[in-house]
Amino acid sequence: MRLKPTGAVVTALATVVTTVVTGVPPAAAQHRDGGYSAEIRRASYGVPHITARDFASLGFGVGYAQAEDNICVIAEKVVTVSGERSRFFGVTGPTDANVRSDLFYRKAIDDGTAERLLQGPRDGVRSPSNEVRDQIRGFVAGYNNYLRRTGAANLTDPACRGKSWVRPLTELDLWRASWASMVRAGSRAVLDGIVAAAPPTATGPAGVLDAPGAAAVVAARDGAPAGVGSNAYGLGAQATTHGGGMLLANPHFPWEGAERFYRMHLKVPGRYDVEGAALIGDPIIEIGHNRTVAWSHTVSTARRFVWHRLALVPGDPTSYYVDGRARKMTTRTVTVQVPAPGGGTAPVSRTFHDTHFGPVVVVPGTFDWTTTAAYAITDVNATNNRAFDGWLQMGRAKTVRELKQILDRRQFLPWVNVIASDARGEALYADHSVVPRVTDELAAACIPAPFQPLYATSGQAVLDGSRSACALGRDPDAAVPGILGPAKLPIQFRADYVANSNDSHWLANPEAPLEGYPRIIGNERTERSLRTRLGVEQVRERLAGTDGLPGRKFTTARLWQILFGNRAYGGELVRDDLVAVCAAHPTATASDGTTVDLRDACAALKGWDLRVDLDSRGAHLFTEFALSGGIRFADAFDAGDPVRTPSRLDTADPRVRTALADAVRRLAGIPLDARLGDVQSEPRGERRIPIHGGRPEPGVFNMIIGPLVPGVGYPKVVHGSSFVMAIELGPNGPSGRQILTYSQSSNPNSPWYADQTRLYSGKGWDTIKYTEAQIKADPNLRTYRVGEGRH
Repeated sequence: MRLKPTGAVVTALATVVTTVVTGVPPAAAQHRDGGYSAEIRRASYGVPHITARDFASLGFGVGYAQAEDNICVIAEKVVTVSGERSRFFGVTGPTDANVRSDLFYRKAIDDGTAERLLQGPRDGVRSPSNEVRDQIRGFVAGYNNYLRRTGAANLTDPACRGKSWVRPLTELDLWRASWASMVRAGSRAVLDGIVAAAPPTATGPAGVLDAPGAAAVVAARDGAPAGVGSNAYGLGAQATTHGGGMLLANPHFPWEGAERFYRMHLKVPGRYDVEGAALIGDPIIEIGHNRTVAWSHTVSTARRFVWHRLALVPGDPTSYYVDGRARKMTTRTVTVQVPAPGGGTAPVSRTFHDTHFGPVVVVPGTFDWTTTAAYAITDVNATNNRAFDGWLQMGRAKTVRELKQILDRRQFLPWVNVIASDARGEALYADHSVVPRVTDELAAACIPAPFQPLYATSGQAVLDGSRSACALGRDPDAAVPGILGPAKLPIQFRADYVANSNDSHWLANPEAPLEGYPRIIGNERTERSLRTRLGVEQVRERLAGTDGLPGRKFTTARLWQILFGNRAYGGELVRDDLVAVCAAHPTATASDGTTVDLRDACAALKGWDLRVDLDSRGAHLFTEFALSGGIRFADAFDAGDPVRTPSRLDTADPRVRTALADAVRRLAGIPLDARLGDVQSEPRGERRIPIHGGRPEPGVFNMIIGPLVPGVGYPKVVHGSSFVMAIELGPNGPSGRQILTYSQSSNPNSPWYADQTRLYSGKGWDTIKYTEAQIKADPNLRTYRVGEGRH
């Protein structure tokens, strides 16, 4: 059943009202002269349905509504991309993370990066279109209007009330924030290594910086940016009861900060009409649906940058050879202000080194800057100014075939796959993201032998920078130079289903594996994660009628039940064997040499229901066992049966017992048979909301991640299921369910701070509200108009 907002919210919003927040008349003002007007209809849970006559006024409405709910999040995001975190949020030393962040973003500002992205023909490919520029301009005006009317000193959110870092925005602020999002899996992923890079003869403070973040990127299995992930299903006519398309969107993103999603419905009559969600601070829907197409994104495994090994000129470590001719690196010294010990601020400076490939990066022990060699990267998203236009056009597609044409022409997705479906009953999977043009032929000819294993195992390409023949080049069908053209990227249309849970393209549909693509996109014919395997198994079981639910095909209710069924696939595979192991060996030695009694652990695991529901007892114990590396299989992976292999616990491996002992040790002070809802929660004010779901390591589909606090449990969710949508498309328009797990507002004084979180805790939902009938049927609708006249 559908759960409704709390009584307090219903009381506050039950009356339909129209409020004019400025003197702007109902008709839209001429935005070219500085006028904006938008209608905002707040539905249940505070979700704004925003209508305007043009894109500038639509942007104004979005900026105003987002500022009402999340002004502190947006303001802090702007502080970050302005290179001012140290000044406002403090530092612990000259190599503090805030200092490194500020140096990185300050360099982008000094380089004029955002300004360059706005140059060129406004065709939405070479430069943002007028429609998108209008949206950005309108968003800035709407945000600033709200801030001006309210005043920083009168904000209701204590996180930024009266803070000096809350200031009016500029359009460049938003373009800088957009660029930061584009390079999240590229330059930002190796930010520490860019800031740390210094020639071997350098002395002084710069030399003490290390590059821990860059080292983690090198060690990563694939190219997915840390801290994000997702599940998604695209269902075709053969998989649905109504014969049209359906979609499950389940992005896994942070629950705090600038990467929170925001639900909204945006409409310019006759030109754009899309419901869904976007990251806070973005003016356009990024995951959502129109009348006939629905889409979601999952984080792709493709790499977003390539390394270039530079052969340095003897005696000059800042010059390098290309085809036998020396080229000089360019340098830029960047200065940021940090709090001084005695008060005020003091400057911290750093000299950056760039090549014609891109910035020099150091990763100690792997990519060192020596007297003979250095390493630079090319981040192919560093010039990606196409994303907002791409999402705008996605929202206008009528079928998934049209969606493919948009993906092909614009090639704008920075680091995500697309999973989509349409009302005709066709489903689409595509990794048409921005990928460096590293073909198998280029890799074979241009990756030096010592780096070939790195490419084979991780997709990281280290190209020979001394030969111009090893440059990335251009595919004839590519939107811009240096990236793989659409013909080289994985895509699949299906009448049954497509799925992705952050493994590569290979098993988007196991009945027709996608193979033969460049390694830089992702691995093929390799073992899949337990989450991927469960995702596919759930679809297979539903279509076979073996999942214990009535029928054989999907409805939105079945999609919701499957996602929040909260199965732990790793437990289904190995729990019984694990119980047998600890029953036969009631004690084990932990990693620290301590002897641990396993009898209570055996009892807790035996009584566990193999799920991560609120009432599941012992689920946290299996989670810690999995995190300790305890799921070790005795059978081998079989590429001919990739979803069901491997599956048998290696009961003879002593590391299995050690992992269980370590889990028991870590959970000291927490009952091993505790209900998950008693140990995993999310704080909202003085209350704690019990949270279901779990980590991917045990094979949980509904991902929820919270750090373990010794003796307490998991008292704060940091990452996991965020915007969830199960939608059906058909001749009568879209319908279905949706929720934003952490709620619409980050402001603890907002009525929309905790309502959807409580809803999520009870596995409830809000309905799709796209048509006028659906919107007007909402009992909590509140209407007001926002705008700004001529200056």
